[in-house]
Amino acid sequence: MKTVALFGAGKIGEAITALFAASGRYRVKVCDADFARAKVVAGTPSCCEAHPLNLSDSTATKEILKDCDFVLSALPYFCNKTVAQAAADLGIHYADLTEDVDTSRFIAKLAATSKSYFIPQCGLAPGFISIAAAHLISLFDTVDTVKLRVGALPMYPTNRLMYNLTWSTDGLINEYCNPCDVIANGVKQSAPPMEGYERFSLDGDEYEAFNTSGGLGTLYEMLQGRVRDLTYKTIRYPGHRDLMVFLLNDLRFKDDRETLKKVLERSIPTTHQDKCIIFVEATGAIKGHTCAKTYASTVYNQMVNNRHLSAIQITTAAGVCAPIDLLLSGAVPRACGFVRAEDISLSAFLANEFGKLCRDDRALRGLS
Repeated sequence: MKTVALFGAGKIGEAITALFAASGRYRVKVCDADFARAKVVAGTPSCCEAHPLNLSDSTATKEILKDCDFVLSALPYFCNKTVAQAAADLGIHYADLTEDVDTSRFIAKLAATSKSYFIPQCGLAPGFISIAAAHLISLFDTVDTVKLRVGALPMYPTNRLMYNLTWSTDGLINEYCNPCDVIANGVKQSAPPMEGYERFSLDGDEYEAFNTSGGLGTLYEMLQGRVRDLTYKTIRYPGHRDLMVFLLNDLRFKDDRETLKKVLERSIPTTHQDKCIIFVEATGAIKGHTCAKTYASTVYNQMVNNRHLSAIQITTAAGVCAPIDLLLSGAVPRACGFVRAEDISLSAFLANEFGKLCRDDRALRGLS
């Protein structure tokens, strides 16, 4: 039985614990600054135990980690450098869910001299979206454009933002405010968030999409010099973007993120009744012909092991549990060090016990 230290007992941490515990193959140390919350998430299974977490106490943190195979950070992105450094010091494997580009670059430097795995930017986007994109790209002789679009959306929106909080508020604000990596006309560039507006339809429903930060992960580096255009955008219901731009720019909340977080968490309810839209399109040449290939999937909230989980919980938890499981089982034949999400094949991910929760056979038609 492998041991994973889970740092962060929020909504995603709850789902990660549920998946690992149900497998019967993992022992989970659920660690959080809110010890009462850690005990709730750990629950009663004998394979789970709760621990108080204080990242400022490096000795206590390393004591938690000393008998672990992996440490998985489901903490806010700004905590992850500290967690990754502790993993590097102890020589244990590390994974996180960060969308923050600077944090991932820091972790890549740690991994360069490490004998353990470092796999940041797991989850849905970045994470599974990159695995799906890498599969599409592999089908082409040469690739011209790659579009990645992801949205975690409420099933029944009723407020003017047409949105409910479904994951980390810190992460949401971070991706709405930070510069966005793109490749345009073959050149790596930084694009402003909330721009690049577009409208599209999927399965009869109307959506909007716009630039947000961090969703490309390491695809941005991998595809440099290989594609003409590469973009990542977040999907929302029409009208959301304009209201958020009013808050961020006109009312200048982008310069006061803590207040914005308080406003959003006070005013916008959370929901577990959601869906995640995953859309990747690549164009390029196959045997001399210009072609397009698309991976389009919708994952819905559902019951998992007698527990109701939101779609964003399912896709994010599966997006980190599956890579950890594949690496520890040797199903990803690679040396230790920095691991990119796209190093994992789509077929291996979707065949995995955890990854199969994201499987949508409709999305795979015509992609062999």
